Amino acid sequence: MQKLGDFKLPQFFNYPPYFTLQPVRDTREKQVQLWKELILDYCRNQKIFVIGIEEEFPLFTNQVIERFLSHEAKETFLSALVSEGRAEWMDKGHKRCLILWHRIQEWADIIMRFVKETGLEDSVMTIEEIRSGIESRGTELHGMDRTILTRALKLLEQKGKAAIFKGSSADDEGVKFSA
Repeated sequence: MQKLGDFKLPQFFNYPPYFTLQPVRDTREKQVQLWKELILDYCRNQKIFVIGIEEEFPLFTNQVIERFLSHEAKETFLSALVSEGRAEWMDKGHKRCLILWHRIQEWADIIMRFVKETGLEDSVMTIEEIRSGIESRGTELHGMDRTILTRALKLLEQKGKAAIFKGSSADDEGVKFSA
């Protein structure tokens, strides 16, 4: 079993045809499904939130079999994630893709569980404390992408579970949670 750091790669990763878009529809659908799962699993494992389609990304090259994904294949696999709501293009040119290994609603639920487990109801925290503070260490929130965190907090605000306060800078934006 080949590994990428501490991440175990699936069997298909060493099968050269999976690095070339397959022309047969059924085969391509299977290929796309495998790549979608791999990208989400890898990004979750490595806490990667953004993939630059023209930048180095470890999954898109297999040195062992000397294969790499074409630009078209990368865009196809990421677009498939976008169509399922598991990713979003960050630009019109499809050069950067925001990966949502949890959907925004799921992130909002994770935040509320964190708030309840740490007793932070009716407390005020900065957005940076949620992303990088002592309380969030060891949780999925630690190191979270700011864009995703902000969107999840806005969703909680719409539901009356949080109030977001603008600060004098992005680093001191605050949020107050309510049970």
